Amino acid sequence: IKFILLVNKQGQTRLAQYYDWLTIEERVALEGEIIRKCLARNEHQCSFVEYRNYKCIYRRYASLFFIVGVDNKENELSVLEFIHALVETLDKYFENVCEL
Repeated sequence: IKFILLVNKQGQTRLAQYYDWLTIEERVALEGEIIRKCLARNEHQCSFVEYRNYKCIYRRYASLFFIVGVDNKENELSVLEFIHALVETLDKYFENVCEL
């Protein structure tokens, strides 16, 4: 996993965690491009997007998009399972929270 982004429907980043070192400028550019690509897709398109040397897997839960960036060798379905487990864990731990 290279990064995890939580983004609302308006494109505002709510949480960003990077596991590779990137400058602030690179992070802002990366987030902007990936968020635009993911938000522009409709629900009938697949949840996998390739961007630069990353494979981005995303899933929408209510008003939040969970976006995970991985290298090109990673299995997409296992990342979707990871996103689902993350959402379930956050829901059990925090109970009834909104995006804010």
